[in-house]
Amino acid sequence: MRRTIGVNTWVWTSPLDDASLASIAAKAAGMGFGAIELPVEQPGDWSPDAAADVLAGHRLAPIVVGAMGPGRNLVAAPGSEVVATQNYLVHCVKVAERLGARVVAGPFTAATGRTWRMDDEERRARYAELRTALAPVVRQAEERGIRLAVEPLNRYETSLVNTVEQALDALDPLLGPGLGLALDSYHLNIEERRIGDAVRLAGEHLAHVQVCGNDRGAVGDDHIDWPAFLDALDDAGYTGPLGLESFTGENATIAVAASVWRPLADSQDDLAERSIRYLTALQDERERR
Repeated sequence: MRRTIGVNTWVWTSPLDDASLASIAAKAAGMGFGAIELPVEQPGDWSPDAAADVLAGHRLAPIVVGAMGPGRNLVAAPGSEVVATQNYLVHCVKVAERLGARVVAGPFTAATGRTWRMDDEERRARYAELRTALAPVVRQAEERGIRLAVEPLNRYETSLVNTVEQALDALDPLLGPGLGLALDSYHLNIEERRIGDAVRLAGEHLAHVQVCGNDRGAVGDDHIDWPAFLDALDDAGYTGPLGLESFTGENATIAVAASVWRPLADSQDDLAERSIRYLTALQDERERR
């Protein structure tokens, strides 16, 4: 199985705007990427209409990514905050529809970095609360032919959903055409005992995959067994893109949010180029088998 390789604009900038998208899209296409992840940090940061034209001009497939910044919560929050978060997610779905994207991916549970201790009873209650809050968004996504993809995060970024097993437990009644899972190799490497087994457990519910080195750097410069990772994706039946997600430490806001305290490559261009070269060579090798 040969998969399209995509890249998130967060590799270079945050927040995205129309001018930076035009520049990054040209750069990404020139490097050989076939898809691009577009974060919607705040509605209105960039124009979906302009983005659609830019992406079409470079033949880049769109993937929409949501950001659960401070105040975006679907559980353990005031009702007004939950409604505002639902409205934000519906906006992301509408952006995806305008772009022709099929997936909206992100950690759609609570604000990233928000953690607290829960006993089993509270966890069950929070998962029920999460399903109730997500249900109307999932319905709207499915009606538009979009699949929301909820991403488990590592223990330092959330205490709600850290593993594939927890995600399936939390979301089970809603999983289907309108809702799946987004898995990120960075979080899998921290939380899962065996990455391949976790990917296979996600199976048909796997809607999007993000990749980077275990240190958030270039794919292939790290200790992750990438051939085994791709084998697991094959076994899970995943045919979608691999989206490179890393972050620039040159932007103060994103550096703090993503805990990027040191350079992850000689340059952000180098990080992207090394990753796509490695993944392309690995897929070439697999095809020769």
